[in-house]
Amino acid sequence: MGGENPAKEKDAVIARPGRIIKLRQRVLFLYMEKYKAILKKYLPEQSVALIYEWLQQNNIHLKVSRARSSKLGDYRPPQNGKGHQVTVNHDLNRFAFLITLVHEIAHMLVWEKHGNRVRPHGMEWKDVYRQIMIPFFEEGLFPEDIRHALENYLNKSYASSGSDLNLSRTLQKYDAEPGLTLEAIEDGSVFRLPNGKTFKKGALIRKRYRCIRLDNKRVYLVNPLVKVEVVEAL
Repeated sequence: MGGENPAKEKDAVIARPGRIIKLRQRVLFLYMEKYKAILKKYLPEQSVALIYEWLQQNNIHLKVSRARSSKLGDYRPPQNGKGHQVTVNHDLNRFAFLITLVHEIAHMLVWEKHGNRVRPHGMEWKDVYRQIMIPFFEEGLFPEDIRHALENYLNKSYASSGSDLNLSRTLQKYDAEPGLTLEAIEDGSVFRLPNGKTFKKGALIRKRYRCIRLDNKRVYLVNPLVKVEVVEAL
């Protein structure tokens, strides 16, 4: 007992909560930096800070998904105690990834305000999507050709960026490996999709090609900009 100093012991107890707070702040800082480093792999660097802020403020779980031919991304509202979830395909270039992610965040914001009482791509969604794209235009983030194509797209507001062939063609110029697209091969050619399914290319029906899948002889309408591998040229 004689060697102890009650005053110093009391000071140590008082100081401990401060150290705990600093430790928590350090952990949060490291988490934030790690999360931003992951985002930088998929997004233009200038967009990372704002995207990170939106994800955190709105409790959005962002999942980078496998490549899906049917969609570039999607949004799921909270369920079973989990928060909002947004998925975006991993194989999109940085500009396409950002445009798709903002598209899905717009769905989240509309759901927060209206639930499922409005159409998925109605005026409410269009207005929100245009509004939250403004900071990225002001940042001068997009190359001129993408900016022009994106402005036209926002004025039309198709259901997805993939529905606007002009925007999709422009974005594909920035793919690391542009590859061969369906519209570039001859009608009658046999081709293979990334999922391994083999088709024979037919005529263009409005915005998609009428193609016959060889293993089941069924007809499918295929996006002209899908990446293909020619198996048998005409």
